[in-house]
Amino acid sequence: MYFNIRQPFSFLLLNTFLGYIPIELSLELDNKHIKNSWLMWPIFMIWIVFYPNVPYLLTDLFHLEQLYPYIQGNLRLDSLIWFNYACLMVTVIACLILGCYSLFKVTNALAYKMHLNNIISKLVILITLTFISSVGIFIGRFLRLHTVYIMLSPKVVIKQLLSMWSPEMLKFVFIMMAIQLFACWVMSLVYKNIKNTK
Repeated sequence: MYFNIRQPFSFLLLNTFLGYIPIELSLELDNKHIKNSWLMWPIFMIWIVFYPNVPYLLTDLFHLEQLYPYIQGNLRLDSLIWFNYACLMVTVIACLILGCYSLFKVTNALAYKMHLNNIISKLVILITLTFISSVGIFIGRFLRLHTVYIMLSPKVVIKQLLSMWSPEMLKFVFIMMAIQLFACWVMSLVYKNIKNTK
């Protein structure tokens, strides 16, 4: 079957760029001058709008089927397929790791701003942020509402947001939350291990 090399990359560049924006914003939120000023809240609001683009990349793994990797039930040994697979996986893994880093930075910044520096408060903030981002993933993947639509057509967006809630939607949200929280847990274990070996 003929395969167009451009097909799997048509979405990757834009999605990766949108996923990078909140990572950069989280570094700004970690700045002590920003955390102590009113600027933290508008930067945080922009971050919360763009952050779902980071875990959204996990759903891009479904595009692997466009590579047509199977022939009669067996994986094809085709360098082009495996190169495209590697590009997608490297992007998703890198964004997931940096996304967890971003999530930790924003959680700590919010805890600092609200004077909630105990572990339970930080965990509640982290779970809340993963819930919001998982809802954002649903909006992007199933309602097909892009981040910029909020600014271009707010009435249409609000109408769809109010009518989207259902048991199936919530199941999807909780699954995406579980993936993000699991990734954060693994990252925290790695960080603690590195810290303990120093």
